[in-house]
This record gives sequence, C-alpha cells and structure tokens, in this order.
Amino acid sequence: MKGNITLATGFHSIEEKLRSLKDGSVSGYKLYYSKPGPRVKKILAAAKEAGIAATQVEDKKLDEMVSSLSPALRDHRGLVLEIEGQQKKFVNIVDFDAWVKSFEKETCTVVILDRVTDPHNVGAIIRSCDQFGADLVILPEHKAASKVEENDVIARTSAGASAWVPLAVVNNLVRAVEQLKEKGFWVYGADAGGQTCGQVDFADKSVIVMGSEGSGMAQLLEKQCDTIVSIPTCGKIDSLNVSVAAGVLLFERFRRLQFGGKN
Repeated sequence: MKGNITLATGFHSIEEKLRSLKDGSVSGYKLYYSKPGPRVKKILAAAKEAGIAATQVEDKKLDEMVSSLSPALRDHRGLVLEIEGQQKKFVNIVDFDAWVKSFEKETCTVVILDRVTDPHNVGAIIRSCDQFGADLVILPEHKAASKVEENDVIARTSAGASAWVPLAVVNNLVRAVEQLKEKGFWVYGADAGGQTCGQVDFADKSVIVMGSEGSGMAQLLEKQCDTIVSIPTCGKIDSLNVSVAAGVLLFERFRRLQFGGKN
C-alpha cells in the first residue's frame, strides 16, 4: 500500500468523519464499497457532496484492505474509508493547558478516566459524553487507552462521537485536577460506598472521575475528590461496567442541568 495510509471502517465512524471534514481537507480521502445498500448509498451521497471519490470493488478486495487492522475493525460491512498522507487521529485532541487557560464558562462538565485501558470502554464513554453534553474528557498519558493505534477502535465504539468531543491527554491527572480546582471546579469520584448520586448536589462546574475497570481510582487522585459518588443498584454482581457507570452519572448530571433539583 503506497504512502502512509489510514483505514476507517464502520458506518457510524465513517459518517462522522465525513461530517467533520472542512472545506479543502478531503485530499487523500477515498471511499471503497462493495454492495450499495441503503446505508451505503447514504454515505456515498455524503462522500460525493464532500468531493470524495468512491470506487466499487469486490468484498474480497475490502477484506484484503482491512486484513492488517485489529479484529474489532475488520468487520467493514462493505465499506472502507482510505486516507492517504499524514496519519489521522480520529479523536478530537486538545491541549489541556491551553483549554484551562482560556476557560470562561459558568457551567461545565469534565470527565476524567483514570487508567481506563480498554479502548471500547473509552469509546462508549465518549459517546455518552457527546449525548449528555460533557465539555472535555481527560486521559492520562500512561496506563490508558490513549495510544494513536487505538484511536480507530475508540472512534468506532464511540459511533463517531470522538470526532466531536474534545479529549486531552495529560502527564499527571492530579495536577490536572488541581488546575481545574483553581478554575472553580468541584470534583466527584465514582466509587462504591460513596454518597448516592441522586443525593449529590453537582456544582455548576463539575469534574466526574471514573476509575479503572479493575482497581478503581488511584489513591492520590481519590484524595483530590470533594465527594465520592455511587450508583445504587440491586444486582448480584459486584459493580457496573465503567462505561455504563459513566453513562448513568452523566445522565444524572445532564438531568440536573436540564430540569434542576435532585428529583
């Protein structure tokens, strides 16, 4: 394969990439498809409007194109977007220090993912962040699913929301929390045994910290939290999946912003 090629698969992911393109940014983009079903036709129309060439090929050709991708991305469903040239990161990366320095909003929701290593969980959380209006997602540089090679998995699992939700990768989460506190944020750490989320008065500027899938939050980060918040459940297993828990807390936060009050 010539040049530096990045491949994208998945209807949602490709649709969001096409939507996020700006004028003059389509150079090197090519779309390949096998059978023009209803969903594919819709994407082909969007590609044509954006000025991206589309070529019909056999499924065997698409299989060959995606053979080097991770197993989660090989299910092309008859559609592959090829990007030639500079490697593309399908995550909306922002500089955290610059974001904090220019921050002026009165109401804001930031989500911190502490050592969440599964890119599928990260993608699912980003999708919830998009749906419930989170302003920023923060990942640590180490012990997290923040590597460039995992961006396609995150993009696909987020159904393309990663192209829209700002994400920052930082060296030190504790320092990032301290910077947010200096801007007036209150920090809520998610963990069993904390105050029930329905009884928590979320501040106008709130940080929600989600710990790792296995060991939860790091102790130093937990000490930075103003409140530990939990989700009431009635099941027989130990806890909710981190992406499900994040979705519940983000909805609770969103509900308060929309309607006010605790109930």
